[in-house]
Amino acid sequence: MDLATIIGIVVGTFLILSAIMSSSTLAVFIHVPSIMIVAGGTLAGTLIHFPLARVLSVIGVIKNTIMHKAPSIQEEIDRIVSYASLARKEGMLALEAKLEDNPDPFLAKGIRMVIDGLPKETISDIMRIELDYVDFRHKIGKQMLEYMGSAAPAFGMVGTLIGLVAMLQTLDDPSQIGGGMAVALLTSFYGALSSNLLFIPLAGKLGTRSKEEMMIREIMAEGVVAIQAGDPPLTVEEKLKSFVSASTRARMDVKS
Repeated sequence: MDLATIIGIVVGTFLILSAIMSSSTLAVFIHVPSIMIVAGGTLAGTLIHFPLARVLSVIGVIKNTIMHKAPSIQEEIDRIVSYASLARKEGMLALEAKLEDNPDPFLAKGIRMVIDGLPKETISDIMRIELDYVDFRHKIGKQMLEYMGSAAPAFGMVGTLIGLVAMLQTLDDPSQIGGGMAVALLTSFYGALSSNLLFIPLAGKLGTRSKEEMMIREIMAEGVVAIQAGDPPLTVEEKLKSFVSASTRARMDVKS
């Protein structure tokens, strides 16, 4: 679980609610028609903009953004180096016993192709295709959250215009002005809040997660190809460490 995301949402919500409660009551800021305009408009726009299957997966996208924990780069490099050492000492078939213990299906698939004796070019092509698909899927999820982040304030403005029109039509009856003003102001509030506290930050976090996962999978793909080529474990380790910064390599060398 990503504690930073949870803490950010909780702290942001708490501070906003505290500010509301210090100057007014929470009930004043709860207006169902305004919520319907922002939530319904954002959902409708998203359904028009993206395929239904992608929209239905948005909950899973948000869940992965919050719950997913990227594996340690050092752990993955150490795992691949141990596979290279085992393959060099006992042969490729010895890797069969490691497949059940491998938590990552992408790496397990690559090792399976090595065991099956596929040529290096074929393994590299297959893993590259899968990497491209993962990258595409992540980009779609990020684009969807970014669209929702831009759509929510826009529909908040639509609600503001609706509220202003309703208010102007009731200027001769002061008792009706409050309802129009509530819609006019609260829809903009809901749109800005949901956009800046949820959708845009989650899109940014998903982009960061995607880059982390893609780098780790690049390391896995390069490691699998190196194992298939029969590279010595030390060579495999140095190849994989080239994916990380010098400071990270220094920390890894200290730990090892």
